[in-house]
Amino acid sequence: MTMTTKVLSVSVPVADQDLALKFYTEVLGCELRTDVEVWPGARMIEVVPPGSNVSLVLLPPDSPIPVAIRLGTPDAQQAHNKIREAGVTLHNEELVRMEGIPAMFSFTDPDGNGLVYLEDTDENEPR
Repeated sequence: MTMTTKVLSVSVPVADQDLALKFYTEVLGCELRTDVEVWPGARMIEVVPPGSNVSLVLLPPDSPIPVAIRLGTPDAQQAHNKIREAGVTLHNEELVRMEGIPAMFSFTDPDGNGLVYLEDTDENEPR
């Protein structure tokens, strides 16, 4: 199995999400893709440069949403098992499943960088 199918998004730590949104859309010309409160206190803002499939997720450093690189994988459970077997630091003991969002889990690379795998299938378009 090919573990990683694509880069979906990259988090950018920002001090103020509203100011960052204004900068990325009005100055840099990115398009707003998502601005939603995922759960109380967890606002996710996603912008994308025109013509790009890779988005930028604007998150405060203390966000409960992981500041990470989000990657697609064809089978999140199989990827979770392989990551666990490799002894990688997992942040989710089981897959995270939320309505309307692909199955996912987060982990850390050997240098401490945050990574998230989202299941990438024909039935969904993960962000």
